[in-house]
Amino acid sequence: MSDKAKRLARVLRVRTMQLNLTQAEEARAAARVADEIALRERILNLAHAVSPVPTPSASAQTLGAAAHYREKLHATAQVVERRVAQADDGLVRARSATMAARRDQSAVEKLLDRAHAARALRELRAMENAPPVRRPNRHDPC
Repeated sequence: MSDKAKRLARVLRVRTMQLNLTQAEEARAAARVADEIALRERILNLAHAVSPVPTPSASAQTLGAAAHYREKLHATAQVVERRVAQADDGLVRARSATMAARRDQSAVEKLLDRAHAARALRELRAMENAPPVRRPNRHDPC
C-alpha cells in the first residue's frame, strides 16, 4: 500500500468519525426540539385546563387566581416558543454540518476509489509490458 493510499485511508477514518459525531449531534438536536415541543404542548394544555370558568360557586378571588396563573403560563409558553425556535435553528445547523461531513467523506471515498483504480491500471499496464512467459515445449515420447 503506497503512502498516498495510507494517507487517504487515514483521512477516510477521520472523516467517518467526524460524520458519526455530527450525526450524533444532529440526533441530540432533534431530541432537544422534540423535548421543547412536548414542553410547549404540556404548558398549553395546562393553560387550557386552568382557564377561569364562571360557576355559581366560583368567587372573584378564585377566578382572579386562575386568570393570573393562566397569564403566567402564557408568558412561560412564549419563552418556550423562543426555546423551540432556538432548538430548530440548532437542528438546522446540525443538519447542515452532517451534510458537509457526508460530502467530505464521500469526496475522500471517491479519491480512494480513484487511487485504487489508478493502482489497478498501473498493475495491468505492468503486466502488459512484461516480457511474455514462454512455456517449455513438451515433446514427450509417445
